[in-house]
Amino acid sequence: MISLDPKTTALVLIDLQKGILTMPVLPHTSQGVLEKGMTLAGSARAAGSPVVLVHVGFAPDFADAPPGIVDQPPGVASPLPDDWTSFAPGLRQPSDLVVLKRQWGAFTGTDLDLQLRRRGIRTIVLAGIATNLGVESTLRHAWELGYDVVVPEDACTSLSEALHRMAFTHIFPRLCRVTRTNEIVFGE
Repeated sequence: MISLDPKTTALVLIDLQKGILTMPVLPHTSQGVLEKGMTLAGSARAAGSPVVLVHVGFAPDFADAPPGIVDQPPGVASPLPDDWTSFAPGLRQPSDLVVLKRQWGAFTGTDLDLQLRRRGIRTIVLAGIATNLGVESTLRHAWELGYDVVVPEDACTSLSEALHRMAFTHIFPRLCRVTRTNEIVFGE
């Protein structure tokens, strides 16, 4: 069990939104990750820890999307469907902080670090979709900023099982504590 101080811990959930939840993912289903995220959010809220819901979205013409020239551009429909950035029903509560990002990671170009630091947060519980994209980018930046991070493997999933396993086997243990949802306790 990992017992976390609710006064200095925040839960950050990545891209549990309608446009992402419909994508094919492995090894865990989108619905399973959403359920784990909702369980974590309920526990965090009950303990008084901030819950941060992060979603990704772009202008209709994608003018605010990263402009880099890449070999494999994202295969996203333009324009995005109207509800693409909407959180899964029942996930968002009035007390939650919401961050809109325009790239994989949740820190660059947002006020996430400011919001966490002003609340005295030193530890982040991080989960969501996709493991090796939004979750990993956010994890790397959080580590660089000096946050302690805990990532429940069963509350994350990716575009393939190999990508998910590679991140959890080779990257995440060097940046955070890896655990499972039922081993996280918000409270001492």
